[in-house]
Amino acid sequence: MSRVDQAVVPVVLSGGSGTRLWPLSRAGNPKQFLPLVSDSTMIQDTVARVGEANGFAAPVFICADDHRFVVAEQMRQIGVFPDAIILEPSARNTAPAVAVAARFLADRDPDTLMLVLPADHHIADPKGFRAAIATAAPAARAGHLMTFGMQPTAPETGYGYILPGDDIPEAPGARTVARFVEKPPRETAERFLAEGHHLWNAGIFLFTAGQYLAECARHAPAVLAAADAALKAASRDLTFLRLDPAAFVQAPSISIDHAVMEKTDRAGIVPASIGWTDVGSWSSLWEIGDRDADGNLTQGDALALSSRNCLVRSDGILTAVIGLDDAIVIATDDAVLVAAKDQVQDVKAVTDRLKAAKRPEAVIHREIYRPWGTVKSLHAGDRFQVKRVLIHPGQAVALQRHYHRSEHWVVLSGTARVTMEGQSRILRENEAVYLPIGTDHKLENPGKIDLELIEVRTGPYLGEDDVVRLEEP
Repeated sequence: MSRVDQAVVPVVLSGGSGTRLWPLSRAGNPKQFLPLVSDSTMIQDTVARVGEANGFAAPVFICADDHRFVVAEQMRQIGVFPDAIILEPSARNTAPAVAVAARFLADRDPDTLMLVLPADHHIADPKGFRAAIATAAPAARAGHLMTFGMQPTAPETGYGYILPGDDIPEAPGARTVARFVEKPPRETAERFLAEGHHLWNAGIFLFTAGQYLAECARHAPAVLAAADAALKAASRDLTFLRLDPAAFVQAPSISIDHAVMEKTDRAGIVPASIGWTDVGSWSSLWEIGDRDADGNLTQGDALALSSRNCLVRSDGILTAVIGLDDAIVIATDDAVLVAAKDQVQDVKAVTDRLKAAKRPEAVIHREIYRPWGTVKSLHAGDRFQVKRVLIHPGQAVALQRHYHRSEHWVVLSGTARVTMEGQSRILRENEAVYLPIGTDHKLENPGKIDLELIEVRTGPYLGEDDVVRLEEP
């Protein structure tokens, strides 16, 4: 059985600080939004594994405010229409986030099964994963809080472990949880692997919304109180549900494991061997990648000569390496990382130093998402910036003005409707317009294809905060 009941709602937790896979992953664009393992991004792969074609309901997302447009755009790209995109005003770990989603679903039906998924994990066997969910579903409907234990393949010290207990009669193949084990020292992890009883804790859960709320009330009442208050006072923002900041910040910052799963007597587990990894470092990406005869994994415009066991990836310029062993080389259009494979866990030290120096490379890429499309910075100098602007069909940039910069727009493809001081005109390919400082202006794409243009900003101050929005699009 690989299909599950339509009532199962994927709840996708899309957090992350964007440090472990820098320079590709950044605070403003963490790894779930990147195509690391396939041509799709990790969050797209996560949702595709549990899509409507396989019997699941529309997903619910919990994400940071800064990531809302990225989530919406990446779902639009794969034709997924979320049930909700709920915005966290601050990071409070997984227990409060899951409590918000549970209350959101329970208000409609407390018996709704919710499948809690990190957005940034890789699963090589999606069919096997769906079969494991189908195995866990009867136990979850019977009131168990189910998790999924991954078969260890190495003595990992970065994962928590779970020891399964007795069989659950209502669900053949499912078992109770005997105990949770925190990330163990090397010797303990080696013993667990040799004994073959313990499983990796993948942080994936299945339970009814009502049962999670009941266990949260019993074991983490402060979490539930803050989640309820934040959702009750939430506001709508376009297609997003924005949690109340003052209420949500009162929630303890605690994981679902520590808050509920390790305390409840209703925890259950389904063992699974499905090729799972959390892609927590560049070395782990090398391990699951399609390597050549010399053990090299090359991605993008990359080349490895006389080298062994290297990962060479370029999302920017041509990158070639010669005579390297066990190395990681990652190139983007604004940063390059070169590291020994056994030291990639120290990448966070690089991002910490960049943040201390207030370097933008720690936080954002040159391309950023907007509700209407994307903006990519191409070049900048004294008193000027050059950007590529892409606007999707039917979308518009709000009526606005700037007090410190003028703008020049040149249409590369598509059709633009430009409104200046109340007067509209149509621009087509190769046509341009000049907007002096202080001009009220609006930009729309009335066409059927993406509008792409070059924007040249000139003036004494070019910051993104030099904008006065006069109305929403």
